[in-house]
Amino acid sequence: MIPYGRQDLSKNDIDAVIDVLNSDFLTQGPRVPEFEKAVCDKVGAKHAVAVNSATSALHISCLALELGVGDILWTSPVTFVASANCALYCGARVDFVDINPDTYNISVEQLKLKLEQAEKLNQLPKILMAVHLAGQPCDMERIWELSKKYGFLIIEDASHAIGGKYKNQYIGGCTYSHISVFSFHPVKIITTAEGGMALTNSAVLANKMALLRSHGITRKAEEMTRQPDGPWYYEQITLGFNYRMTELQAALGLSQLERLDEFVAKRNVLADRYDFLLRDLPIKLPQQSVDSYSSRHLYVIRLPFRSGEIHRPFFELMRKNGVGVNLHYMPVHLHPYYREMGFENGNYPESEKYYAEAISLPLFSSMTYSQQDEVVNTIKLVLKIMSIEND
Repeated sequence: MIPYGRQDLSKNDIDAVIDVLNSDFLTQGPRVPEFEKAVCDKVGAKHAVAVNSATSALHISCLALELGVGDILWTSPVTFVASANCALYCGARVDFVDINPDTYNISVEQLKLKLEQAEKLNQLPKILMAVHLAGQPCDMERIWELSKKYGFLIIEDASHAIGGKYKNQYIGGCTYSHISVFSFHPVKIITTAEGGMALTNSAVLANKMALLRSHGITRKAEEMTRQPDGPWYYEQITLGFNYRMTELQAALGLSQLERLDEFVAKRNVLADRYDFLLRDLPIKLPQQSVDSYSSRHLYVIRLPFRSGEIHRPFFELMRKNGVGVNLHYMPVHLHPYYREMGFENGNYPESEKYYAEAISLPLFSSMTYSQQDEVVNTIKLVLKIMSIEND
């Protein structure tokens, strides 16, 4: 089975982890701050807080921006549930903005309309979570302009997007956001096994997130409520969590980061090759904004309009023939937990149409051309079996 994604580990990666295993620190040592600095230097952010998952990074980002009871977070329906769940962890409410039918990211036009209506109802969001689906950035400059008009804060859920660029700048530099979040899950662009990172240009936000990452504990004398009892002394000054990244993870991340541009370049070559090989088939190929250089975490095709009849059979036949296709994602508002909040079919038609048609093809940096040819040939075979032809 050709997987839809997989990690790409080298001997240097393995040696980096072994070096940590042979060192004095397995956690809370020098590698984590080294990794944070290296990512900041790469993407142009001033501060970074490494954590045990992107979900944790989203959670502490929301808390640092003081999202809480009575507040609302808006995000895309087409994302992993963590983008919305992080607001619920804070006691806030969640709402969604439908997607652009071409980029599959939040539609700025729909966002503008929703903001106009929300202003009249006094229900504006405190935070907009902009999800860079498949590694393609949202239209962040226009979203930033709307944030200045309507007063909301911005978190970039860039879990798919490290190594990508928006307007020729690396994603993660927070030019048009308050916080950006990366994921280092094994199928992402680079991996730390599990792990995530929140980046910001605000020292205040970075310090808040660093406290929240580690039980709300400080060892800084200037933050304490009284003089330390001794060099062992520390204080818990807020309620935090055990969201720390280990030295092993950070060492792997540092090593992987050295190949980030190589990984993204390979993914773009493969995506361009898919575009060429699939160009004459009756499927919709992913479109790229002229302002973006996608990290190409995913390659999403869409089946013909009558895909309600063919979506599942196509998916099952691809897997039966050894191609590990996937679907990213079932719209969040259609999950039972969110339906209980009052969301229902028909709320976000473009997102629901996307769900009825989308299939993620295998794409990973170590993918060979022969594997890619096998994927393409299997698509042609399945389309033939299902008698799907060009209109």
